[in-house]
Amino acid sequence: MPDILPSPRCFKLVGRRAVQCESVMEWSAWFATADLRVAGTWVDDVRISTVFLGIDHNPFSEGDPALFETMVFVDGEESTVRRCFIWEEAEAGHEEMVALVHAEMERAKVRAGAAWDTLRQRLLDQV
Repeated sequence: MPDILPSPRCFKLVGRRAVQCESVMEWSAWFATADLRVAGTWVDDVRISTVFLGIDHNPFSEGDPALFETMVFVDGEESTVRRCFIWEEAEAGHEEMVALVHAEMERAKVRAGAAWDTLRQRLLDQV
């Protein structure tokens, strides 16, 4: 008999606080009508989006669940920049990414898409 994979750790938002659901059914009923958006910002030709994921994306069994994600979209391409555990951290990370894109645009005197290319490589080099 094949092994059964464990259910994912599913969460819903109660206000701005993530609460673990007791079942996938509870989570799916909540998720179907939930507003998952934390923040969304356009900087020139770059879209920065931060959302609640609802499912733990932490690839490790220890540590806090990764429940929020900030992504950057340029010309149809997406880059996951950061995942975090709490709403306030997600908001702060979103604002930090907006500020980094603005700062790189100013430094290099380029549009946001070109600034993101440079910034993305710098972030990847830090990993």
